Amino acid sequence: MINNSNEQQHQCYVCQERFLSRNDLQHHLRQKCYPSDMREQVEQLTQHIRDDKRRQKLQQILWKHGKLFDVRRPSIIKATVHHAIETGTHPPTYTSPYRVSYKDEQIQRDEIDKLLKQGIIEESISPWSSPIVLVRKKDGSVRFCIDFRKLNNVTTKDAFPMPRIDDIFDHLSQAEYYTTIDFKSGYFQVGLDPKDRSKTAFSTRDQHYQFTVLPQGVTNGPPAFQRIVSQILGPTRWQYSLAYLDDVIIYSPTFDQHLQHLDDILNRLNDANFRLNINKCQIAQTAIDYLGHHIEHSNIRPNADNIRALVETQQPTTAKEAFRFVKAAEYYRKFIPGFSTIAQPLHQYAPTTKEQRSKKSQATPITLSNDALDAFNELKKILTNDLILRIPDQNLSFKIQTDASKIGIGAVLMQTHPHGDLPVAYLSKKFTQTQMNWPATEQECYAIIYAIEKWHKYLDGRSFIIETDHKPLLPFNLKQQLNSKCERWRLKLQQYQFTVRYIKGKHNTVADYLSRSPVDNGMNDEDDYTPTKSIATQTDNYMRTQIIAPVITRRQAKQQLNERTACRLTDQATIIKNILLKIIC
Repeated sequence: MINNSNEQQHQCYVCQERFLSRNDLQHHLRQKCYPSDMREQVEQLTQHIRDDKRRQKLQQILWKHGKLFDVRRPSIIKATVHHAIETGTHPPTYTSPYRVSYKDEQIQRDEIDKLLKQGIIEESISPWSSPIVLVRKKDGSVRFCIDFRKLNNVTTKDAFPMPRIDDIFDHLSQAEYYTTIDFKSGYFQVGLDPKDRSKTAFSTRDQHYQFTVLPQGVTNGPPAFQRIVSQILGPTRWQYSLAYLDDVIIYSPTFDQHLQHLDDILNRLNDANFRLNINKCQIAQTAIDYLGHHIEHSNIRPNADNIRALVETQQPTTAKEAFRFVKAAEYYRKFIPGFSTIAQPLHQYAPTTKEQRSKKSQATPITLSNDALDAFNELKKILTNDLILRIPDQNLSFKIQTDASKIGIGAVLMQTHPHGDLPVAYLSKKFTQTQMNWPATEQECYAIIYAIEKWHKYLDGRSFIIETDHKPLLPFNLKQQLNSKCERWRLKLQQYQFTVRYIKGKHNTVADYLSRSPVDNGMNDEDDYTPTKSIATQTDNYMRTQIIAPVITRRQAKQQLNERTACRLTDQATIIKNILLKIIC
């Protein structure tokens, strides 16, 4: 917006009109050239500031850098990612475009035309090629994706260091005012080195294209973006600004200092030509949620969302539920002083005799004794306070244990400490009626994808482990899935680096308990609306035509066959019944 020439230093970047002073230019932009809804957005961002003078000062800074919030045109920052896709001497990987229906072909064309007009892609003659995948959303629209799995497998991983989350919180705890910044399509604002562009190539039926910007789904996207943002923030990092991937936070001890710091950071982002998502920014707040924790008045505690699955779980109403809870808590017994004494009242519900182990006895309603209820509440409190629930340590690996029951899913995010696993966050979610009818493999798979997406900020750009007691999902991230729904989910997770491990059910106690006592209400997932055998989606087409027996185990094939046979028998019975009715009539 401000050029080096004195003659043009107050020129409007939208209409090119020139002004004698910065104030005149700012007034012109606010009245004529900024988006019409920006005024309302700025008011909403600052309405929490009660003092009129303070609010006015804050708004002046936002209007001063208003170009940051003008997202009507795509923007490329003044920095280029180099060596983001380093493949060494490996020959180009190539996958032919998947066959698609006429309808999906038109969707591809429309999306490609839009990306071409925005300068995000260009025509290509590259020997590399990754396939297009269309993933349907719950509203019926389609997400345009590129399946970069083969490219990612031959890409040298970028080891750019991520800031330690505990160090971040140490600095944030010394502040009173906070601002968080959200980038508008952050990756698409970062130009890609021309040497790397050819590797991002993808094909339609009759055209070949490549990205000019950093695309979603490449394995080095997170560290590359972290490097760029860190360079732009420069010496302000660890002084009054921090960046964790695309989450930038500004922190200050006083309001006046915060205005200065905010002005400086916005100026740096403006100079770099970034664009921000104004609706997702939080400005000059005294309480804020950041990286899964709530920060307020120098106090940092786990975000309520991370512990709701345990805090709001209902007290057991059967002996089976009571014993399941104490077994889940027992997973962390080595970190709970006096665990045996605390949990002893709940052990009275352990099934020690044949009669107690019977289904009828286990399902019989009970009322917890006062001692058992106290033990239940005490263990819940311990499992959700600082004694057990830890701030993530970037030097330790992450692990997620997941499980699905007939009524919901549960998961726990943990880190492996020298003396055992400690939790970072819990989650649980009830199934909708549709999800209750899914096959077991889809339910268990959904638990994995829901947990990963929920804890994206912890996991993006890092290697981690998924533990499940459902063996058919062990090759989940290694090869295409016969189940089309699981395959669509797998494609959504291609940017993550994880390994799936088997854990015996008796050791998966925490996730098991959470899945059987879900707290969050079920919501329809996008795949609730997508037929699992649609011939109109390209993901279904290529899975059905290209996946043959060798890509699944004998056990998986048998399980899939049994499921299909059961469905066919039901359908045939219905058909026969209808025929008989017609004959009788």
